[in-house]
Amino acid sequence: MADVVYGIAKTEAQAERIVNELEAAGFDYGDISVLLPDRTGTRDFAHEKGTKAPEGAAAGAGTGGLLGGALGLLAGIGSLAIPGVGPLIAAGPILATLSGAAVGATVGGIAGALVGMGIPEYEAKLYEGRLRDGNILISVHAETGDRRQLARKLLEEAHVEDVSSASVARC
Repeated sequence: MADVVYGIAKTEAQAERIVNELEAAGFDYGDISVLLPDRTGTRDFAHEKGTKAPEGAAAGAGTGGLLGGALGLLAGIGSLAIPGVGPLIAAGPILATLSGAAVGATVGGIAGALVGMGIPEYEAKLYEGRLRDGNILISVHAETGDRRQLARKLLEEAHVEDVSSASVARC
């Protein structure tokens, strides 16, 4: 289990600034996740449960090219399509959760996956709605209470909306 701090950024520029601030404060890129609507027309990319390494590498490289600066440095960048939300770009630990069987088996799409990770249902539905409206979900894994408080402080100082935290299964 780890503590995770979540919040909503309004723009990619704001999300990138936040990722830079988190990294400067000592958070590893592997502990930061960003989930954003894919506004670039990559609707042709959809998540498949089979393994196709060459095609996946090409899609991942293409998706990584869509993200600039600090967002492009995050681990595990990929595109997926979530019913009811549309095409998304995910980077960081949240990609593993959304790519897993949880989303395929869950009618609630992102909200269902977030609930499965330990986020309260109300907040998970709030985040899904905010993503549907074009906002960006940022999450930060923090191994200690002090790190959780620091992550929360950085997000709040950056004017991230709907900041919350939960103890969740490490993705």
